[in-house]
Amino acid sequence: MTEHTPSLQTKLPKVGTTIFTVMSALAAEKGAVNLGQGFPDFDCDPRLIQAVTDAMQRGHNQYPPMPGVPALREAVAAKVQALYGRAYQPATEITITAGATQAILTAILAVVRAGDEVIVLEPCYDSYVPNIELAGGVAVPVPLTPGTFRPDFDKITAALTPRTRAIIVNSPHNPSATVWTDADMRKLQEILAPTEVLLISDEVYEHMVYAPNQHLSAASYPGLAARAFIVSSFGKTYHVTGWKVGTVCAPAAMTAEFRKVHQFNVFTVNTPMQHGLAAYMADPAPYLELPAFYAAKRDLFRAGLEKTRFRLLPSEGSYFQCVDISALAVPERDLPEAEFCQWLTSEIGVAAIPLSAFYGDGFDQKVIRFCYAKKDETLRAALSRLERL
Repeated sequence: MTEHTPSLQTKLPKVGTTIFTVMSALAAEKGAVNLGQGFPDFDCDPRLIQAVTDAMQRGHNQYPPMPGVPALREAVAAKVQALYGRAYQPATEITITAGATQAILTAILAVVRAGDEVIVLEPCYDSYVPNIELAGGVAVPVPLTPGTFRPDFDKITAALTPRTRAIIVNSPHNPSATVWTDADMRKLQEILAPTEVLLISDEVYEHMVYAPNQHLSAASYPGLAARAFIVSSFGKTYHVTGWKVGTVCAPAAMTAEFRKVHQFNVFTVNTPMQHGLAAYMADPAPYLELPAFYAAKRDLFRAGLEKTRFRLLPSEGSYFQCVDISALAVPERDLPEAEFCQWLTSEIGVAAIPLSAFYGDGFDQKVIRFCYAKKDETLRAALSRLERL
């Protein structure tokens, strides 16, 4: 019998291998310092490992409740109320997820129907648009202001239509490292107030904001919190990105819809890590001290970059540093961002990510992104190579 492979019509025709995979593979091939992908190259607190080990040894190895271990949801509720002043009910308004990316997809699948529009602010994290398309929705890109990456509320307002179902906001912002201000949050609250538009607030870098800036959660603004899925990440906060554990806070009616999808795309999240995280959260110091920890790495990295011809953009939050390459004294500065990053990896020995990868149309503004969530010796090794520029 002749084999026949059925033809497939892709649901994501614009999606191929991500730039992160491409650049990490090239970095490995060339022996480059990888400042491309956004994850630490250092270990988490041994006490967190021990807390998870203890949970395993106590027998917490079977399915937990679908929304998450109660102790962890209670710890999240206590943290959010202490930091942002809103009381979420652990039983009905907090769900533990298999990372923030799953949380965002689940929120979109829960509320976006075929033909619904979802506003995304570009540049944006690369999962947003494919998630919207998987739900049958239409992504409506609105550019952040080039150069400053501040929200343009006139353009956001103009993008709102009767078909708009949701808007996705990310602060601290990946990739630009900007942080929304109180005025920004109040303006968003104002323009959404007369609408039925939902908010997906991606706050995974909430504990990486540097003075004088501060993280302003949508939870702190009643008009936003009432319509928001607020997404956070234990992986980012505790240096355990491979664990893939996140959380979503939302009003009870929205959480009920979220959980309808959550129970069928992951059902629940690994049990011992939930118990370990709940125990570890009893001490708030690890996340309260995180800004100082990352600010020191940011300052070390920026001081080294100032010896080059890169033009440094502000890094107000997250663990990213964007630089303008247009003043470099090398002919390769005239390459498209993606080709420049390949040259930088191959010839200089440092991997970065082009900002054009975060735009649907590949908008190129001669800006690239480094990640400084690395050991100090890793950053110094990269800087010693970049000083050639």
